[in-house]
Amino acid sequence: FSRREQALWLFRSAVGSVCPVPMLKRAMKLQGDGCPQLLVKGQAFPVKGDLYLVGFGKAVLGMAAAAEEILGDHLIRGIINVPLGIQESLQQAGLQEMLLKPHSKIQVIEGAKNNLPDPEALKGAVAIQELAEGLTVDDLLLVLISGGGSALLPAPIPPILLEEKEKLTKMLASRGAAIQELNIVRKTLSLLKGGGLAQLAYPAQVVSLILSDVIGDPLDIIASGPTAASSHSVQDCLQILTKYNLLHGLPKSVETVLSSSPTKPTAPGDYSHVRNIIIGSNTLALDEAKHQAEGLGYATLILSSAICGEVSHAATLYCQLIRLVCLGFAGLEEGPLGDEVRGSLLQLVAELEIPGLNLAEFLRALRGLGPERPVCILAGGETTVQLQGTGKGGRNQELALRVGLGLHGAQATETSSPLGRCEIIFLSGGTDGQDGPTEAAGAFCSPELVDEALQEGLDVETFLSNNDSYTFFSQFQGGHHLLVTGLTGTNVMDIQAILIRAM
Repeated sequence: FSRREQALWLFRSAVGSVCPVPMLKRAMKLQGDGCPQLLVKGQAFPVKGDLYLVGFGKAVLGMAAAAEEILGDHLIRGIINVPLGIQESLQQAGLQEMLLKPHSKIQVIEGAKNNLPDPEALKGAVAIQELAEGLTVDDLLLVLISGGGSALLPAPIPPILLEEKEKLTKMLASRGAAIQELNIVRKTLSLLKGGGLAQLAYPAQVVSLILSDVIGDPLDIIASGPTAASSHSVQDCLQILTKYNLLHGLPKSVETVLSSSPTKPTAPGDYSHVRNIIIGSNTLALDEAKHQAEGLGYATLILSSAICGEVSHAATLYCQLIRLVCLGFAGLEEGPLGDEVRGSLLQLVAELEIPGLNLAEFLRALRGLGPERPVCILAGGETTVQLQGTGKGGRNQELALRVGLGLHGAQATETSSPLGRCEIIFLSGGTDGQDGPTEAAGAFCSPELVDEALQEGLDVETFLSNNDSYTFFSQFQGGHHLLVTGLTGTNVMDIQAILIRAM
């Protein structure tokens, strides 16, 4: 196995662990005949009456296919809202196991073109709402949720119309409102978000199985938390509208809803009939990759599943970590160069504000690895790219290209650089198989990348300033720098793998 093949294997294993079908089959079982029980990750739910299923999100089709197989005749009916064209895409990608069987009891509604709420998504949301409202105390509602669920569950509180809510959201966005602020306003004006679906299903038992595509897996944020108590009130919504000068000139319908809503947070509502269970996340995917890397003989550390911030800062973070590992291999980690690298790492982490990352602890673990085994560092999350150019790329390809450039620069400036005595491969990929508007999921790089490019007459800086990473990687023979997996049918953000061994 080359290092590149090993990195690819780790990425595929990570994605495989959160692929809807095997993931759901690991998490959920149905037991017993007389009074059957649904077992989800060790928690038991008695099936006293009828079992219903609803779902919304980009990975929900595969989850529903697996759930129907497990539930068999116990499932009475289901409704899922999934992105427009997804059945055809999965069919073309040969992912048959993620499609429902011909005589399925689950109705599929496709909507939310370009990930925006539309009349089709609204139709599906209304059907889900009606199903939930009709449930009784003995029924069990299984709710499948994944990223992209928010746009697929639009149900504004009457008399608000979908286009009025959309217009308000667009105005907020154009005035620079953060995604968290947009979500608070959306949830406040929505029947189903912010715990609304769970409340409508009362008194039925509600069990939500969630595939998280959000850093930190916050239940009230993933797909806008339809089955989780909202931590926000109408007051929060009014404050945001005031902040962006939108309180005057609101549509009449929005005013009506905001003035008639209770001012206290809705959280004290009763959620004792609800269980939210995360069955897939970036953390779980990284754990699987770690297990596989150790099997390949690597001393393996997970940096964080919450890497966020500007892609150029993230690239510098990875370059400095790689330098530190190579200094360690060369026995130079305790010298002035090691101190300098550690100092810049601490500063970077402070700037990136990565939630829950204890860098000092990570560096201690790194020191304790010893120079005899190759090292694997794994991380995940979601970076952001400030678009300046008109090129074609995605955040993972841009990250890989920036890491390649950074490693080349570090090697050029250090005399007898320890980087030159290590074999290094860096990979960054989106777990959904799509990175930006390209057919690649991400890319690989090594310190040799820039030299290879120069031989082909390519200037890395020019491509970067035009955000044209995909075009850059496509120039190479056999496309061996691009990570191409095809559509995966899942999404837990991005994964990075760094493999380093002393030569």
